[in-house]
Amino acid sequence: MYVTIADFIREWKWEASLTEKVLDGLTDDSLQQKVYPEGRTLGRIAWHFTTNIPEYLTHFGFKIDTDYDGENVPTSAVDIANTFKDISALVPKLLEQQWTDESLLEVQIAFGREETNTQILMGLIKHIIHHRGQVTVLMRQAGLKPFGVYGPPKEDWIHLGVENPPL
Repeated sequence: MYVTIADFIREWKWEASLTEKVLDGLTDDSLQQKVYPEGRTLGRIAWHFTTNIPEYLTHFGFKIDTDYDGENVPTSAVDIANTFKDISALVPKLLEQQWTDESLLEVQIAFGREETNTQILMGLIKHIIHHRGQVTVLMRQAGLKPFGVYGPPKEDWIHLGVENPPL
């Protein structure tokens, strides 16, 4: 739980850096990998959680001067990764400018239930983590090696001297 804005910013920067490393592993071709034939593409998922950040924060009272088009997914993996970096770098600045530590205790209605602003911010991070996991699975399906977010991918276990990596 975050007690201060600095607590949130510390975790935000850490999770954003992990997400950046995942997105940096994408290729333009991989953006077309689908979950299933009628499902979202990897590019759509990555673009969704990227452009949803300002939308989410605006919904909960932040004033944000950005205009990202969440509908038209770029065909460039680099464009998606760079947009995520730009947006994620904006979040700490917005929090420091617009909220105080006391703001974290305020309650709002979020998705039909009362939540503190702390819970709302946690929800934003969890939303990105959820979709980041989907992206790593789709990277595998697209033939790419994903970045090891909370541990090494199977290809990196051998460098650690493990012949039969854990599942």
